[in-house]
Amino acid sequence: MNKKVLLCILVFCNNFIIANPTNMPDQILLIADERILKVPIIENQEVMIDLKDQADIAYGPSPEIPDNQEYTQLRLTVYNKLKEAQKLLPQGLRFCLYEGYRSLETQKKLFEKHYKQLQDAHPEWDHERCFQETLRLVSPVINKDGSVNVPPHATGAAVDIYLIDDQGVCVDMGILVKDWLTDIHGELSVTDSNKISPQAKVYRKIMGEALEAVGFVNYFTEYWHWSYGDRYWAYHKKVIHAHYGAVLTISRR
Repeated sequence: MNKKVLLCILVFCNNFIIANPTNMPDQILLIADERILKVPIIENQEVMIDLKDQADIAYGPSPEIPDNQEYTQLRLTVYNKLKEAQKLLPQGLRFCLYEGYRSLETQKKLFEKHYKQLQDAHPEWDHERCFQETLRLVSPVINKDGSVNVPPHATGAAVDIYLIDDQGVCVDMGILVKDWLTDIHGELSVTDSNKISPQAKVYRKIMGEALEAVGFVNYFTEYWHWSYGDRYWAYHKKVIHAHYGAVLTISRR
């Protein structure tokens, strides 16, 4: 990106951040909050597409769970909206997908992994506290009350993304998505973190404005997590139902 352009963006956005310290609600609505779970799902049968078959949206190496070979899959509308949003980015910046689709099995492994991490770090916490804190960064497959959940990534509606420059290098986003498990309490991961550099705040704002402009919704505990068409999106957009349910099988290439 042109250095003069970046400097202008930094000055403008830093001023904006000072005047508007946060767009975050007073209370974060967790991804499996009962209000989210009440949103009905009417599956529209939209196809999944694979980023491996296109060149518009970049994608990184396979995420931390190596058996997730389907992470580059997402719903067609989600893909098209990502392309729309990318056109709104300043010259020299692009999106890079860290993870799209996750099977329920993969989601369960991630939840259990983070739960165990918190349990080890806080042996004084009971199950309810560990479960609730795990919810901040990972959606469960089975809710606390035993009911079945529909995690956003399992629907193909959610994407974990970050920004790269025209050389394909990740810009300063405050924390790399792949390092989320090291941020045990989510202080760096939360979208409006005050523990990241001014430049990282700017890049998060740039990414967020482009995605919000085409209809995506951010999960505030993870700057990288955006979705369109799932329950979380439907709740925040005041849509009467979600468009996508869990995708149980992916056709193999």
